Amino acid sequence: MPGHLNLVESDFEKLEKRVLPRFPFCYLTFKCSNSLNHIFEVKDISFSGMQLSLKNGEHGIKQNDNIHGLIHWGPREVEITGNVKWSKGLRVGVEFSTSANSREEIDNFLKIDSLAEHLKPVHLVDYGVDLPVKLKYWLRADGPVEIFVWQHDDGELSKFQILIMENFVEWEDGKGLKTARVISKRDVDTPLISEDEIVFKIDPSIDDIKVGRAAKLISGIRDAYLPERAANFISMKLRS
Repeated sequence: MPGHLNLVESDFEKLEKRVLPRFPFCYLTFKCSNSLNHIFEVKDISFSGMQLSLKNGEHGIKQNDNIHGLIHWGPREVEITGNVKWSKGLRVGVEFSTSANSREEIDNFLKIDSLAEHLKPVHLVDYGVDLPVKLKYWLRADGPVEIFVWQHDDGELSKFQILIMENFVEWEDGKGLKTARVISKRDVDTPLISEDEIVFKIDPSIDDIKVGRAAKLISGIRDAYLPERAANFISMKLRS
């Protein structure tokens, strides 16, 4: 795909950019008790906060408002309180409460084991999404996690990218492993496909914590979703 290795120049640092396919549906939602019980899509989430999007209407939520409600993900839910860090149009950025109880609830909700259980194979199900030609496997768990596995023309795996909340792990044939932190995401709509433009800051050295989370995630994927041969290959590259 074009744009995969573009660099964004800065006076202080080099930020790398990736353009990756975007899934059009989100099953991770937030029912807000502050805003006429509006139900938001959770576009991004981490241990410290989340970004919300309302499909239509007005939510009336302003910067510095306190916010309360329930995050729903299939049969699971977690009650959160937080503070609105920014509000722009239909989107809202929320920082979770720093209370010990609140942090523990979010930590449990976002455990790697739970994230692995929520992964769905986009490449196996007809969601009406056109996959890029060289994308072999695509697994996702709504806002927190996505896995992209690419192939060469001969079918051998050429690259994988693992997003776990704000963490990014990538291996590419001939270039090796790198880890990074996601700085921003931007929707990019083209006539053929909906994409996300992701800007991230490369870690100066491989972050073992990010790699460890990625390895644990891969180990929890069902064989039916990701063949054992591919899972073993990714695990091997994560250990290298």
